[in-house]
Amino acid sequence: MSTEYYLIRKNAVPEVLQKVVEVNKLLESGQVRTVGEAASRIGISRSSYYKFKDDIQEFHDSIAGKTLTLTMDINDEQGVLCDILKIIADGGANILTIHQSIPMSGIANVSISVQIIGGTDNVSNMMLDSLERLPGVRKLRITGRQGF
Repeated sequence: MSTEYYLIRKNAVPEVLQKVVEVNKLLESGQVRTVGEAASRIGISRSSYYKFKDDIQEFHDSIAGKTLTLTMDINDEQGVLCDILKIIADGGANILTIHQSIPMSGIANVSISVQIIGGTDNVSNMMLDSLERLPGVRKLRITGRQGF
């Protein structure tokens, strides 16, 4: 089953989801050490955070295009990473970075930062649906990044 994505204005996002984004920012910045500390500071319950933590990430547009970090859990099988990179290249995106963990129990974590440049605006049709349907991709998460 393919995951669907929506691009909506911040003022249309429920407050609880906006707070989840703020908790993630605190955790990523290192300003807090635990989810409990971050959730308390932002004014959200830990259970609300855990309920939505994988469902919302902040998305930024940059002047030179959109820069996304795609984090995937993939099967440790020959050709899976190659197939991922081909989908990205065929979509006209520029690969900025690739990081892959050592596979454990047959699964590796791959993080790929890509720059979506002019003429490739429909990110969902271009890559995301194709990546999610790709055999060997178990989980896909998108995180927006501003600048390079």
